[in-house]
Order: sequence, then C-alpha cells, then structure tokens
Amino acid sequence: MTVNVKDINLDIIRDAIKEEQRDFLQEIINELYPADIAEYMDDLNLEEAKYLYTLLDKDEAAAVLMELEKDVRERFLASFSTHEIAREFIYNLDSDDAADLISELPDEMREDVLSHIEDRQKAQHIADLLVYPSNSAGGLMGKEFIKVNVNWHVVTCVREMRKQAENVEEVYAVYVVDDDDVLLGLLSLKKLLIASPRARVSELYDDDVVSIKAMHTGEEVASIMNKYDLVVLPVVDELGRLIGRITIDDVVDFIKEEAEKDYQMMSGMTQNIESGDKIWEITQGRLFWLIVALFGGIVGSRVISNYEDQISINPEMAFFMPLIAAMGGNVGVQSSALIVKGLANNTINAGRILPKLWKEISVGFINGLVCSAILLIYSYMFAPSIALSMTVSTALMTVILFASIFGTFVPLALNKLKIDPALATGPFITTSNDIIGLFIYFLIGRMMYGIFV
Repeated sequence: MTVNVKDINLDIIRDAIKEEQRDFLQEIINELYPADIAEYMDDLNLEEAKYLYTLLDKDEAAAVLMELEKDVRERFLASFSTHEIAREFIYNLDSDDAADLISELPDEMREDVLSHIEDRQKAQHIADLLVYPSNSAGGLMGKEFIKVNVNWHVVTCVREMRKQAENVEEVYAVYVVDDDDVLLGLLSLKKLLIASPRARVSELYDDDVVSIKAMHTGEEVASIMNKYDLVVLPVVDELGRLIGRITIDDVVDFIKEEAEKDYQMMSGMTQNIESGDKIWEITQGRLFWLIVALFGGIVGSRVISNYEDQISINPEMAFFMPLIAAMGGNVGVQSSALIVKGLANNTINAGRILPKLWKEISVGFINGLVCSAILLIYSYMFAPSIALSMTVSTALMTVILFASIFGTFVPLALNKLKIDPALATGPFITTSNDIIGLFIYFLIGRMMYGIFV
C-alpha cells in the first residue's frame, strides 16, 4: 500500500514511533523530501526524533540534519558523543555543511570531533574552512570540486575527472588550473566529449571565468552571482589559486539569513534570535533598542517641557505634536530603507551618493509640499487661525525635508563606518526624527507670526 502524504500528520507519525512501526514509517519517509522530514522532526521530542532519524539512509540523513531548525539541531547533536557526530554526521556531509555544523558546536567539542574524522583530507578541508568568517566567501565555499590541469590530454582529463567526481555530489563546472593550481578558466563538457583523446586541455578551455577571493563578503558573492546569473562561483586565494567553490543553494541560504537579520535589526533587535530561544536570550536581543527608544522618549519629553509656557499660550499646538513626530519618523524610515536596499544590492557606490542625495531631497520637497498643503487646509478649516495653520504646515514641510536628508545620510554614514546600515531603518532613525522633529516644530513656532513669545 502506498502512503498518501496528504493523509500524514504529526500525530500519526508519533503513534507509529510509539508502536515502533518501522515499515510504515519507512513508507512515509520514502514519500517525503528531506525538508519535509525535518519539519516533522522539529516538532518531535528528542527520543522520537532520534528514532525517526535511524530509519534514514546516510545521504538522506545528512540532508535532513542540515534542514533542521538550528536550536533543534543543537539539542539533537548534544545527545551524541563527538565520535558519533564525526562518524554518523560529518562523514556524510559536504565540507561546507560539515564546517557549518562543527561551528555550531561548543568550542571544547570542535577539536574532538575533527580528531575523530577518519578521512584526514576531509578533516583538513573542514579545518581550513573554519578559519574563515561565516559570512565571507571562504565561509560559504565547499572544497568539493573538479579541476583539471591545462597541460593534460583529454584521455588523462577524463580519467582524473572520474576519480574526483566520486566526492562531488553535483558537477556544476570543470575548472582549469596550471601547475601551481592558479585558476585559468572553465572546461566545457561538450568540448571534452567531442574532442580527440590526444587533444590538450589548453586547446579546449575558456579563459573567461568569474571568480572571487576567499575574504570577500557574502554580500559580494550574492551580488556577483546575481549579476552574472551564476549557479556556481569559484573561490581563489590571494595568489589566484583555486581553493573552493560556492553553489547557489549556499548563497540562497545566506541571503535568507541576512534578510532575517536585517528585518530583526529594523525591528529593534540587536542579534539573531528565534522564537524557540531562551527567555534571557530573547530579552537581550530586544532590550537594547527599547532602552534607546526610552531615552529618546525622555529627551523628547524634555524638549516639550522646555516649551511648556509657550504651549500654554496656544494649547492647539499640542494637537499636532504626534503628527509632526510620526511624519518625520515615517519619512526617515522610507528614505533610509531605499538607501539600505541600494547598499545591499550594490546599486549605490561612491560615485552615485550625491545624485541619490539630491533625488531624496527633491522627493522630500515634493512630498513635504503636498502634505503641508493638506495640513494647511485642514488646520485652517478646523482651527481658523492663519498663524497656527502656517506654523504647523511650515514645520511639517521642514521636518519632512530634514527627515529625507537624515534618512539618506545616516545609512551611508553607518556603512562608511563598517556598521550594518540596516540599523538606520529601525528605532535609531525613528527616535532621532521624533526628537528633532519636535524641536523643529517648536523652533518654527517661536519664530513665526508671534505664536510663541
């Protein structure tokens, strides 16, 4: 009987595990992708997850392990010895995934796991990858690839490629190197198939190859692969020697993680936190920017208190304070979000900063003109005081123009200081614009038409 995946749910799997229905569970597994199996394991308890995991073949087990939620994977691995981790998990993973897995282990376990890997070449590859930052090209690359020497004949080339292919899950490209392993180009499989066995690789390869150095950032990797529509990107060292490759699936994972991190930073969280993390870890991730916002509110209240006497003369001015603060914050976030996006996809560089700044000023001016005109009409209709109407509309115009400039400048400055510009679209820009917007509001109120004396 064939299992219908649509009829399967977590309760059915739990009952089958409890009753040790191995054949039934095996049928379920055969119908599911590794990502689907991982979703079920995320919701099982540790013992249930381990039981289900034992039913997987080695290749599928490795794929499922990498699909688990990070906190679930950490708890799962913690139930195994370092020898079991090396033998059961690391052995069946590509070098980049193995390095990612080992990097999640406590420091005291990493060397122990590496020492238990029987394949010393693989252990060396993993150790090499652990040296690089996780968000660099070196941290994203794998060491499994196929390379051929530019001086080989086709017959030698095919023989060596067969040997190397045993350790490569997907063959995306064949790289051509010289005697010093310097990357020279790519070898087309079609040319290889139709060429004479005595032809040399030097006669067949294409020297038009895009590569990246190991210490370049993950953002640069994503940008290059997107620009040139690549599914694989070779990685070289400072001397141009081929040391690894980055595949599209690793870049997609990186982009997803970066997007989640930026979203958290824009929401006022300073570190990568998950809903399943401990209470104190979640608190740490949120508290800092809440305190920043709190102090910003305190400063804002002090700005208002400095003009308490003046507000008492024209209490109608207080009605527009939330509007001025909110509009400044909204405009600032809009401007900074566009700049952050441009910095992320490399559409903004040093030569384009001034034109971008001028464009944001122009947009801010038009938006401010429209919004202030609407506010002028509204305020005069419901509070027929030309002085009050002119004050609030002029203040709004000024605040919007300032917020556009501020929202553009701040992410550029943060990026220049090597600070993640995503911070500029969160509480930082909102709180700053609230304070400055109120200050501008009262300053204009004091200057115009004698409203404040």
